[in-house]
Amino acid sequence: MNIQKLMKQAQKMQAKMQRDLEELEVEASAGGGMVQVTMSGHKVLTGIKIEPDVLDPEDPEMLQDLILAAVNEATRKVDETMQQQMGAMAGGMGLPPGMF
Repeated sequence: MNIQKLMKQAQKMQAKMQRDLEELEVEASAGGGMVQVTMSGHKVLTGIKIEPDVLDPEDPEMLQDLILAAVNEATRKVDETMQQQMGAMAGGMGLPPGMF
């Protein structure tokens, strides 16, 4: 394989991944939808929705746990989506699985 061709393909792949990250938005929830978050592909929290029923002044730890769970799930979804896209791109370049 020509190294220059490989480098050009890698640059194109990197540019596409950056565009994909900018466009990616994932949603995740916890507590049966009581807490919902939206996260960008750059792992920036862009939105949060909390159902009023979960606001219990006697139990703030429950709300904290639900927020953490939803944010962690959104982060996992971003990672999973990007890993799938990287695998698909690497396959398109003729690279062996696991290379990325």
